[in-house]
Amino acid sequence: MDFLDRSIKLPLSNRTVPVKYALVHAGYWILITGFFLYEKRYLIYKASLSYFALCVVVRIGLLIGIAYLNLHYFLPRYLLKKRYARYFSMVLLSILGYLIFQGLFDYYLYGYVLGPMHNSNWVETLSYNFFSTLWYLGLMVALKLSIDWYEQQRMLQRIVVEKLQAEVNFLRSQVNPHFLFNILNNLYALTLKKSELAPEMVLKLSEMMEYMLYDSDNAYVPLEKEISYLQNYIDLERIRYREYSDISLKIDGNTNGQEIAPLLLLPLVENAIKHGVGKQAANARLHSTLYVNPSEVQFTVENSKPAASPKAEKGGIGLDNLRKRLELLYPGRYTFQTEDRPESYKASLRIVFSAIN
Repeated sequence: MDFLDRSIKLPLSNRTVPVKYALVHAGYWILITGFFLYEKRYLIYKASLSYFALCVVVRIGLLIGIAYLNLHYFLPRYLLKKRYARYFSMVLLSILGYLIFQGLFDYYLYGYVLGPMHNSNWVETLSYNFFSTLWYLGLMVALKLSIDWYEQQRMLQRIVVEKLQAEVNFLRSQVNPHFLFNILNNLYALTLKKSELAPEMVLKLSEMMEYMLYDSDNAYVPLEKEISYLQNYIDLERIRYREYSDISLKIDGNTNGQEIAPLLLLPLVENAIKHGVGKQAANARLHSTLYVNPSEVQFTVENSKPAASPKAEKGGIGLDNLRKRLELLYPGRYTFQTEDRPESYKASLRIVFSAIN
């Protein structure tokens, strides 16, 4: 656990707060104290150091008291429950209490200790104390709400990341059952015929399983391994639909040294197989092109569609999940476009990964 996320117990209370929360609040009060030290520095010369320190301690102590009374009592009990009239009345009452105590202390300090510097203008003194207190109280509330908003955003982001990671892990842990069932059936048929394609099919399937279970467990993987996995998938589908399909993958560019988040390219091909090649009885087509240069990768998949194209089915990681992953992994550094034509469907993905590697 990070040091800033550790919890500490508050003095005179059973509540615990994160260290970063305590540091932010401590920093706030250090700044406020510094302001009052500067503002009241003349008391050192007019009275004494002890009265100077007492003046600052009383004012800061009272401000801290009403600030945390507001944060830990008025806010959760009234404001967050939309009891606005009660909340503002309690805040005004707490400020009134502050004005009474501060006013009595000021009367003592300026009227009896400093003597000649006594300010008889009570309206001006009360006005200053009221609006300055309201200002600092407002700053503290704003600080509290800002911290809460930030923590909520972090929590939401973490939930989104964990949800998508769970979906990715699910994809890694299994091969599409329908795909695996058909591959094994084809493998059985090839074995009966003693076809030379059977050993090749077993090898490709084994490499795919190894990649999903082990290699793709990292946040980023070598682009070569991702392409190898994709090539094996396409080769197996080519064997599966060899009698009536035209399936190809063209690779252009140097893939050495590049890295990419795992299993980002596969959904485009899966979608093309599921809604294109897999729905056609003859003349099916799936052409994919992968272009790589030192700063980006471009992947395009275009597939033919059946004459009466059914509505796309829901399920699996899908293109929607792909968009979410791209937004999390490559924000502002990707483009993903689709073109749905009467006789074909085209998906194009461009990822700029120079900023990562």
